[in-house]
Amino acid sequence: MGRHRWSGRSGRSGQGGGRLVTTVRAGLLAVATGLAALAFVGTGGATGPASAASVGSSAAAWPTETGAVKLSATVTVTGTFDGHLQRYWGLGDGSQSESQPALFVVQDGGTIKNVIIGTPAGDGIHCQGSCTIQNVWWLDVGEDAATFKGASSSTQVRVTGGGARKAADKVFQHNGGGSVTIQDFQVEDFGKLYRSCGNCKTQHPRTVTIRNVTATAPGKSLAGINANYGDRATFSGITLVGDPAKKVSICDRYTGNSNGSEPKKIGSGPDGTYCRYSPSDLTYR
Repeated sequence: MGRHRWSGRSGRSGQGGGRLVTTVRAGLLAVATGLAALAFVGTGGATGPASAASVGSSAAAWPTETGAVKLSATVTVTGTFDGHLQRYWGLGDGSQSESQPALFVVQDGGTIKNVIIGTPAGDGIHCQGSCTIQNVWWLDVGEDAATFKGASSSTQVRVTGGGARKAADKVFQHNGGGSVTIQDFQVEDFGKLYRSCGNCKTQHPRTVTIRNVTATAPGKSLAGINANYGDRATFSGITLVGDPAKKVSICDRYTGNSNGSEPKKIGSGPDGTYCRYSPSDLTYR
Protein backbone atom coordinates (compact mmCIF):
# COMPACT_ATOMS: atom_id res chain seq x y z
CA MET A 1 0.00 0.00 0.00
CA GLY A 2 1.06 3.60 -0.41
CA ARG A 3 2.50 5.74 2.34
CA HIS A 4 0.19 7.89 4.45
CA ARG A 5 1.22 11.51 4.79
CA TRP A 6 0.13 14.12 7.29
CA SER A 7 -1.82 16.97 5.71
CA GLY A 8 0.58 19.56 7.10
CA ARG A 9 -2.11 21.06 9.35
CA SER A 10 -1.82 20.42 13.05
CA GLY A 11 -4.45 20.27 15.75
CA ARG A 12 -5.27 18.55 18.98
CA SER A 13 -7.58 15.58 18.90
CA GLY A 14 -11.08 16.88 18.29
CA GLN A 15 -9.88 20.36 17.34
CA GLY A 16 -9.48 20.72 13.59
CA GLY A 17 -6.77 18.78 11.73
CA GLY A 18 -9.49 16.87 9.84
CA ARG A 19 -7.13 15.62 7.15
CA LEU A 20 -4.72 14.31 9.78
CA VAL A 21 -7.50 12.39 11.55
CA THR A 22 -8.67 10.95 8.23
CA THR A 23 -5.13 9.89 7.37
CA VAL A 24 -4.56 8.22 10.71
CA ARG A 25 -7.89 6.39 10.56
CA ALA A 26 -7.13 5.19 7.06
CA GLY A 27 -3.73 3.91 8.14
CA LEU A 28 -5.15 2.09 11.16
CA LEU A 29 -7.89 0.52 9.05
CA ALA A 30 -5.22 -0.81 6.72
CA VAL A 31 -3.43 -2.37 9.65
CA ALA A 32 -6.63 -3.95 10.93
CA THR A 33 -7.26 -5.59 7.55
CA GLY A 34 -3.84 -7.21 7.65
CA LEU A 35 -1.91 -5.39 4.94
CA ALA A 36 1.77 -6.15 4.97
CA ALA A 37 3.31 -2.89 6.18
CA LEU A 38 2.69 0.71 7.14
CA ALA A 39 4.87 3.78 6.68
CA PHE A 40 3.94 7.08 8.28
CA VAL A 41 5.58 10.25 6.97
CA GLY A 42 5.04 13.43 8.98
CA THR A 43 5.95 17.05 9.12
CA GLY A 44 6.26 17.21 12.88
CA GLY A 45 3.35 19.59 13.23
CA ALA A 46 0.86 17.28 14.95
CA THR A 47 0.33 17.57 18.66
CA GLY A 48 -1.23 15.01 20.98
CA PRO A 49 -4.19 15.39 23.31
CA ALA A 50 -3.82 16.72 26.80
CA SER A 51 -2.52 13.91 28.99
CA ALA A 52 -2.21 13.12 32.66
CA ALA A 53 1.39 12.29 31.85
CA SER A 54 2.93 15.70 31.42
CA VAL A 55 6.49 15.94 30.20
CA GLY A 56 8.68 17.59 32.78
CA SER A 57 7.47 15.49 35.71
CA SER A 58 9.56 12.53 36.80
CA ALA A 59 6.58 10.88 38.52
CA ALA A 60 3.57 11.72 36.37
CA ALA A 61 0.36 9.70 36.51
CA TRP A 62 0.16 6.83 34.07
CA PRO A 63 -2.20 7.83 31.26
CA THR A 64 -5.52 6.29 30.32
CA GLU A 65 -5.63 4.92 26.77
CA THR A 66 -7.90 6.64 24.27
CA GLY A 67 -8.27 3.54 22.09
CA ALA A 68 -6.54 0.30 21.09
CA VAL A 69 -4.83 -0.67 17.82
CA LYS A 70 -3.72 -4.22 17.10
CA LEU A 71 -0.86 -4.19 14.60
CA SER A 72 -0.25 -6.95 12.08
CA ALA A 73 3.06 -5.53 10.83
CA THR A 74 5.80 -3.17 11.94
CA VAL A 75 5.01 0.54 11.56
CA THR A 76 7.77 2.60 9.95
CA VAL A 77 7.96 6.19 11.19
CA THR A 78 9.54 8.93 9.08
CA GLY A 79 9.00 12.40 10.47
CA THR A 80 6.60 12.51 13.43
CA PHE A 81 4.11 9.87 14.52
CA ASP A 82 1.57 10.96 17.15
CA GLY A 83 -0.36 8.05 18.66
CA HIS A 84 -2.77 10.29 20.61
CA LEU A 85 -2.35 7.94 23.59
CA GLN A 86 -3.83 4.92 21.88
CA ARG A 87 -2.51 1.50 22.95
CA TYR A 88 -0.58 -0.38 20.26
CA TRP A 89 0.11 -4.09 20.48
CA GLY A 90 -0.01 -7.36 18.57
CA LEU A 91 3.48 -8.45 17.42
CA GLY A 92 5.70 -11.10 18.99
CA ASP A 93 4.86 -13.26 21.98
CA GLY A 94 5.93 -11.12 24.94
CA SER A 95 8.99 -13.27 25.63
CA GLN A 96 12.71 -12.47 25.80
CA SER A 97 13.33 -13.83 22.30
CA GLU A 98 15.55 -11.51 20.27
CA SER A 99 14.00 -12.64 16.99
CA GLN A 100 10.78 -10.70 17.50
CA PRO A 101 9.93 -7.78 15.20
CA ALA A 102 9.66 -4.23 16.45
CA LEU A 103 6.27 -2.56 16.75
CA PHE A 104 7.73 0.70 15.44
CA VAL A 105 10.88 1.46 13.44
CA VAL A 106 11.78 5.16 13.65
CA GLN A 107 13.99 6.39 10.85
CA ASP A 108 16.86 8.83 11.38
CA GLY A 109 15.54 12.16 12.63
CA GLY A 110 12.09 10.79 13.42
CA THR A 111 9.86 11.30 16.47
CA ILE A 112 7.33 8.99 18.08
CA LYS A 113 5.12 10.46 20.76
CA ASN A 114 1.96 9.99 22.82
CA VAL A 115 1.90 6.21 22.45
CA ILE A 116 0.95 3.48 24.93
CA ILE A 117 2.57 0.14 24.12
CA GLY A 118 0.70 -2.91 25.34
CA THR A 119 1.50 -6.60 25.16
CA PRO A 120 2.65 -8.44 23.20
CA ALA A 121 4.93 -5.68 22.00
CA GLY A 122 7.60 -7.62 20.12
CA ASP A 123 10.92 -5.81 20.35
CA GLY A 124 9.31 -2.45 21.10
CA ILE A 125 10.75 0.54 19.23
CA HIS A 126 13.85 0.53 17.03
CA CYS A 127 15.59 3.85 16.33
CA GLN A 128 17.68 3.65 13.17
CA GLY A 129 19.56 6.87 13.91
CA SER A 130 18.89 10.04 15.87
CA CYS A 131 15.35 9.99 17.22
CA THR A 132 13.01 11.37 19.86
CA ILE A 133 10.73 9.20 22.00
CA GLN A 134 8.31 11.49 23.79
CA ASN A 135 5.59 10.55 26.27
CA VAL A 136 5.67 6.84 25.38
CA TRP A 137 4.48 4.31 27.97
CA TRP A 138 5.26 0.58 28.03
CA LEU A 139 2.77 -1.42 30.08
CA ASP A 140 4.75 -4.68 29.97
CA VAL A 141 8.19 -4.65 28.34
CA GLY A 142 8.90 -7.80 26.34
CA GLU A 143 12.43 -8.20 24.99
CA ASP A 144 13.39 -4.50 25.13
CA ALA A 145 11.32 -1.34 25.24
CA ALA A 146 13.55 0.38 22.67
CA THR A 147 16.80 -0.35 20.84
CA PHE A 148 19.09 2.39 19.52
CA LYS A 149 20.95 1.40 16.35
CA GLY A 150 22.38 4.57 14.83
CA ALA A 151 26.05 3.85 14.09
CA SER A 152 27.35 7.42 13.85
CA SER A 153 29.15 9.02 16.76
CA SER A 154 26.91 12.05 16.19
CA THR A 155 23.70 10.06 16.76
CA GLN A 156 21.52 11.64 19.44
CA VAL A 157 18.58 9.87 21.04
CA ARG A 158 16.21 11.67 23.42
CA VAL A 159 13.72 9.85 25.61
CA THR A 160 11.58 12.43 27.36
CA GLY A 161 8.57 11.72 29.55
CA GLY A 162 6.77 8.39 29.68
CA GLY A 163 7.55 5.23 31.58
CA ALA A 164 8.02 1.46 31.50
CA ARG A 165 6.90 -1.44 33.66
CA LYS A 166 7.74 -5.13 33.96
CA ALA A 167 11.06 -5.24 32.11
CA ALA A 168 12.53 -8.63 32.94
CA ASP A 169 15.85 -7.57 31.43
CA LYS A 170 16.55 -4.25 29.71
CA VAL A 171 14.38 -1.22 29.05
CA PHE A 172 16.70 0.66 26.66
CA GLN A 173 19.35 -1.19 24.66
CA HIS A 174 22.10 0.92 23.03
CA ASN A 175 23.69 -1.03 20.18
CA GLY A 176 24.87 1.84 17.99
CA GLY A 177 27.03 4.86 18.77
CA GLY A 178 26.48 8.41 19.93
CA SER A 179 24.58 9.63 22.95
CA VAL A 180 21.30 8.88 24.72
CA THR A 181 19.43 11.19 27.08
CA ILE A 182 16.69 9.77 29.32
CA GLN A 183 14.79 12.42 31.25
CA ASP A 184 11.49 12.92 33.09
CA PHE A 185 10.94 9.16 32.89
CA GLN A 186 9.72 6.53 35.33
CA VAL A 187 10.47 2.82 35.52
CA GLU A 188 8.95 0.10 37.70
CA ASP A 189 9.85 -3.56 38.20
CA PHE A 190 12.86 -3.70 35.89
CA GLY A 191 16.20 -5.30 35.17
CA LYS A 192 18.30 -2.50 33.66
CA LEU A 193 16.98 0.88 32.61
CA TYR A 194 19.86 1.37 30.13
CA ARG A 195 22.52 -0.99 28.78
CA SER A 196 25.37 -0.17 26.45
CA CYS A 197 25.70 -3.33 24.37
CA GLY A 198 28.25 -5.58 26.02
CA ASN A 199 28.98 -7.92 23.12
CA CYS A 200 27.90 -6.40 19.80
CA LYS A 201 30.01 -7.28 16.75
CA THR A 202 30.73 -3.57 16.22
CA GLN A 203 31.38 -1.59 19.37
CA HIS A 204 31.35 2.17 19.97
CA PRO A 205 32.09 4.60 22.77
CA ARG A 206 28.66 5.57 24.09
CA THR A 207 27.38 8.21 26.46
CA VAL A 208 24.15 8.29 28.44
CA THR A 209 22.63 11.05 30.55
CA ILE A 210 19.90 10.00 32.97
CA ARG A 211 18.15 12.83 34.78
CA ASN A 212 14.89 13.45 36.60
CA VAL A 213 14.06 9.75 36.61
CA THR A 214 11.97 7.90 39.20
CA ALA A 215 12.78 4.20 39.62
CA THR A 216 10.50 1.98 41.69
CA ALA A 217 11.87 -1.31 43.05
CA PRO A 218 12.31 -4.11 42.36
CA GLY A 219 15.09 -3.29 39.94
CA LYS A 220 18.69 -4.31 39.24
CA SER A 221 20.46 -1.24 37.85
CA LEU A 222 19.87 2.09 36.15
CA ALA A 223 22.77 1.76 33.73
CA GLY A 224 25.36 -0.73 32.57
CA ILE A 225 28.29 0.62 30.55
CA ASN A 226 31.55 -0.63 29.02
CA ALA A 227 34.52 1.09 30.62
CA ASN A 228 37.00 -0.42 28.16
CA TYR A 229 35.28 1.34 25.24
CA GLY A 230 35.18 4.69 27.00
CA ASP A 231 31.47 4.79 27.83
CA ARG A 232 30.20 7.57 30.11
CA ALA A 233 27.06 7.65 32.24
CA THR A 234 25.95 10.81 34.08
CA PHE A 235 23.09 10.94 36.58
CA SER A 236 21.14 13.70 38.31
CA GLY A 237 17.75 14.08 39.96
CA ILE A 238 17.32 10.34 40.53
CA THR A 239 14.51 9.23 42.86
CA LEU A 240 14.42 5.61 44.06
CA VAL A 241 11.16 4.35 45.54
CA GLY A 242 10.75 1.28 47.75
CA ASP A 243 14.45 0.50 47.99
CA PRO A 244 15.46 1.23 51.61
CA ALA A 245 18.29 -1.31 51.45
CA LYS A 246 19.65 0.42 48.31
CA LYS A 247 19.75 -2.78 46.29
CA VAL A 248 19.20 -1.01 42.97
CA SER A 249 22.63 -0.30 41.49
CA ILE A 250 22.96 3.14 39.92
CA CYS A 251 25.81 2.37 37.53
CA ASP A 252 27.60 -0.90 36.70
CA ARG A 253 30.85 -1.06 34.75
CA TYR A 254 31.71 -3.92 32.41
CA THR A 255 34.50 -5.04 30.12
CA GLY A 256 32.70 -5.31 26.83
CA ASN A 257 33.71 -7.38 23.81
CA SER A 258 32.86 -7.86 20.14
CA ASN A 259 32.96 -11.66 20.06
CA GLY A 260 29.53 -12.33 21.48
CA SER A 261 30.64 -13.69 24.82
CA GLU A 262 29.14 -12.60 28.13
CA PRO A 263 30.77 -9.32 29.25
CA LYS A 264 32.48 -9.28 32.62
CA LYS A 265 31.25 -6.92 35.32
CA ILE A 266 34.20 -5.08 36.86
CA GLY A 267 32.66 -2.60 39.28
CA SER A 268 29.73 -0.47 40.43
CA GLY A 269 29.18 2.99 41.82
CA PRO A 270 30.58 6.44 41.02
CA ASP A 271 34.18 6.67 39.88
CA GLY A 272 34.30 10.19 38.45
CA THR A 273 35.17 8.94 34.97
CA TYR A 274 32.78 6.32 33.62
CA CYS A 275 29.99 6.51 36.23
CA ARG A 276 29.37 10.13 37.19
CA TYR A 277 27.13 11.10 40.09
CA SER A 278 27.28 12.01 43.78
CA PRO A 279 25.04 11.16 46.77
CA SER A 280 23.24 14.47 46.33
CA ASP A 281 21.99 13.29 42.93
CA LEU A 282 20.03 10.47 44.60
CA THR A 283 16.86 10.61 46.68
CA TYR A 284 15.38 7.56 48.43
CA ARG A 285 11.75 7.43 49.49
